[in-house]
Amino acid sequence: MTTTITSLHAREVLDSRGRPTVEVDLMLSDATRSRASVPSGASTGRHEAVERRDGDPDRYRGRGVLDAVASVNGEIAAALAGAEPDLASVDARLIDLDGTPDKSRLGANAILAVSLATARAEAAQAGVPLWRHLAGAAEPVLPMPMVNIISGGLHAGRQLDFQDFLIMPVGAGSYREALRWIVEVYESTADVLRERGLTALKADEGGFGPPLASHAAALELLDTAVQRAGLRLGDDVAYALDIAATHFYDASTGRYVLASEDRTCTPDELAALIGDLAARHPILSVEDALAEDDWDGWTALTEALGPRMQVVGDDFFTTNIERLERGIETGAANAVLVKMNQIGTITETLAVVERAKRAGYRTVISARSGETEDPGLADLAVGTAGGQIKVGSVAQSERLAKYNQLLRIEEALGGDDAPYAGREALALETVA
Repeated sequence: MTTTITSLHAREVLDSRGRPTVEVDLMLSDATRSRASVPSGASTGRHEAVERRDGDPDRYRGRGVLDAVASVNGEIAAALAGAEPDLASVDARLIDLDGTPDKSRLGANAILAVSLATARAEAAQAGVPLWRHLAGAAEPVLPMPMVNIISGGLHAGRQLDFQDFLIMPVGAGSYREALRWIVEVYESTADVLRERGLTALKADEGGFGPPLASHAAALELLDTAVQRAGLRLGDDVAYALDIAATHFYDASTGRYVLASEDRTCTPDELAALIGDLAARHPILSVEDALAEDDWDGWTALTEALGPRMQVVGDDFFTTNIERLERGIETGAANAVLVKMNQIGTITETLAVVERAKRAGYRTVISARSGETEDPGLADLAVGTAGGQIKVGSVAQSERLAKYNQLLRIEEALGGDDAPYAGREALALETVA
């Protein structure tokens, strides 16, 4: 007998910032149940798929998601009743049912929750974990973590203009070793902050948000923390910067306003600033270094920095295959940040990862500032052999849910013998 979807039930739950988001329970005719909840971003690109929010100022300051919940419990549940839990066909039906280019009618938050729950149900039908199911015939690979240690931008009240200063344990030989190194650097950073009389309070994603004089000061602090943890700069630990430049771009002048340094920059000057920092610190990745629609600037930036580091598009690509195709054609960026809620379905997310790999673009599977305890992001990173994962810091349960899921997957794949991307994730070769 064919197994089909018998019911969907959505509810309003809270993300890691205490803001509403959507959770969905899916039931199959053989009594299989699956559940999924979706994240929400603070630093969002204007080309992202649209979350449906109620806008009622008397509930959660307008951020409620009861309308998105109603989309699932009503129109979506009716459309999928009796359908097989086939991810590709369910996602196609959801896209057609919504009928808008940005999923704004039903809500990308409603659609993604159903999509992820369907992926879990499909994996359960196959009798395998989600990560194994997503891998298909390919080899699953554990990702190298890219972890937020110091925060600025929208994640930490704009203490600094650059949004995140992250570490990558490029010298670790396994995921579990990489995670241990990260925790040790994180704790060393807290020690250094306290010794200098600076706050060790946390930002949205668990990184520290101290008041620092400059971006160079943040990197110098990281240098001290890494070395105090007994690790070598560049050999063991490298850095990544999430600039999130759209949020300090002045479209009227075409300049970037670095308020924390009391200066403005042209695109070329901002690229030169990043290059200068990279000459003094082991920076191997930079994300959203220019505004989300500065296509010419991105091409020039990639020519300037691409030979020496990973140039990642987040708000620039918004996990949208059409924008990625344009980037490939114009030589803009050489890596893509992959956030499933930016596009709204698992099928479309998988398509972006596959296209990026064929073009020789690196991929970074990423969480959002508003996360839930759902560990599906870890399964996605392993199942797609995404190479890198960006979850946030190692301090809060919604982040640790993903890191701990990776530990379980590593154990299932053979422990220390499990395939692990490591430093090679930064040197992906073009395959087509």
